[in-house]
Amino acid sequence: MPVIAPMPTTRRARVPFRRDDAVETTASGTTVDHLTETYRAHYRSLLGLAALLLDDTASCEDVVQEAFIRVHSARKRVRDPEKTLAYLRQTVVNLSRSALRRRILGLKLLSKPMPDMASAEEGAYDQLERDALIKAMRGLQRRQREVLVLRYFADMTEAQVAETLGISLGSVKAYGSRGIAALRVAMGAKA
Repeated sequence: MPVIAPMPTTRRARVPFRRDDAVETTASGTTVDHLTETYRAHYRSLLGLAALLLDDTASCEDVVQEAFIRVHSARKRVRDPEKTLAYLRQTVVNLSRSALRRRILGLKLLSKPMPDMASAEEGAYDQLERDALIKAMRGLQRRQREVLVLRYFADMTEAQVAETLGISLGSVKAYGSRGIAALRVAMGAKA
């Protein structure tokens, strides 16, 4: 059985921790001092960048603060301190895009109205009305019923109904008018 030896680790050189101003500096990466200076010098310009992408001040401030937090967390990966500002700008743009995506998704979800649930009484009343309508429709002449069903339930135009039934447009209008009048009488008598 082969013996697996652990890989030797190499240690990065560290500059000693300075106690006087409590700042840790690494041999590579952006220092906390440099990030603080960048914050003081460029906070307003980064806020302006976020304002061009977002519409309210609170979101802009949140995005810029989050960008500085993320850069601070990843400061050792930013090898060239001169690129810290570019890294911050890109982070602000990405976070602004994410904020906009969340808003758009929220608007899409809010734009869909929630279905209204009828109470049991309303549902029973609607069922009674439907039953009365179906009974009244069965009492109509065959052509009147066909015209009304195609016109109002199938949502066809008068011309489409005429073509489907093979009758004239005037006949569709006449059957529809007479059918509605007969339904009013039948439904009025039930109520």
